[in-house]
Amino acid sequence: MRVPVSIPDITSDDVKAVRRCVESGWVSGTSPIVSEFEKEFADFCGVQYGIATNSGTTALHLTLASMNIGVGDEVILPTFTMVATANPVTYLGATPILVDSEKDTWCIDPEKVREAITPKTKAIIPVHIYGHPCDMSQLQEIAFDHDLLIIEDAAEAHGAEYKRKKVGGFGDASIFSMYANKIITTGEGGMIVTDDEDLWDRAIWLRAHAFGRHGKHYRNEEVGFGYRMNAMSAALGLSQLRRIDYYIEKRRLDAWIYRRKLASLEESGLITFPVERDGYKSVYWMFSILFNKNFPLSRDTVVQRLSEKGIETRTFFYPLHQLPMYENDEEHPVAEEIARTGINLPSGNATTREEIHFVCQSIMELVR
Repeated sequence: MRVPVSIPDITSDDVKAVRRCVESGWVSGTSPIVSEFEKEFADFCGVQYGIATNSGTTALHLTLASMNIGVGDEVILPTFTMVATANPVTYLGATPILVDSEKDTWCIDPEKVREAITPKTKAIIPVHIYGHPCDMSQLQEIAFDHDLLIIEDAAEAHGAEYKRKKVGGFGDASIFSMYANKIITTGEGGMIVTDDEDLWDRAIWLRAHAFGRHGKHYRNEEVGFGYRMNAMSAALGLSQLRRIDYYIEKRRLDAWIYRRKLASLEESGLITFPVERDGYKSVYWMFSILFNKNFPLSRDTVVQRLSEKGIETRTFFYPLHQLPMYENDEEHPVAEEIARTGINLPSGNATTREEIHFVCQSIMELVR
């Protein structure tokens, strides 16, 4: 049996939606289906405006640019995240300031954020890592006290909730990824959501090369971007959005099965499960576990043994401060430890119960 780490669930309804779009002849980013997708996704998040883009990375870049973040500014973000959180900050000439994570949630540690603030700090980017929300109350308090912007990186967290409110509505703006392995997909794509009308208006303008207004179409007034989502991607996303509640509950049930099947390893201290704090709702973008020191094999050996059985996994993100372009001599012990010991288990929308049982059985066999 071959078990992929994550593949999308593309249904006949998705295919029909894309086909209708193609057959209409209106396939560019100016199609009304893009606006429809933006509105419905914003409604899902409980915010007023959506701005569709061609990736989660461009969504973050466009958001930061629309906030006029640039040279001389500092932006605080977790070192434990995908590099795409930091790169857009760097594109604009600003400086990513990397901080450690909470030991239980693996999300950005608010106390480390507070310690990292300087007169140059302009914004905070909390990342809802692997689908578990950050402590947004503390982060909002810090941002208010220091007059900072918050951009939620919810690339992995569509539908996750903090205190019964969906992520995406806590920051000045929030971004989502619609990559093929995310909660819903447009193939490649992203989305900005915000309640700030001025930010929405500026981002819409910059997204399409800042074309001139008031009838002066080709009088471009700023350096803009070619970041629009095409209509075919939006058609797929809109069709997927109709099933997002099902996908979230499926992933939560899959996580429950993993916990149940691997409970004896957790109880004996061999592995650590991801937490779900009270008042938080995780969407388990990837069900992830840590292999503790007393596990009989190293994390990398586990990955190899599972691969030999046809099971694809992913090791955790490298902490950004250990990557060549962001390397420094700071120590972030929580991020370093979870990155060294963690793996993502198969967790896609199309992952089957049979596959999950096979993965769990294969892990249990490693300790017999």
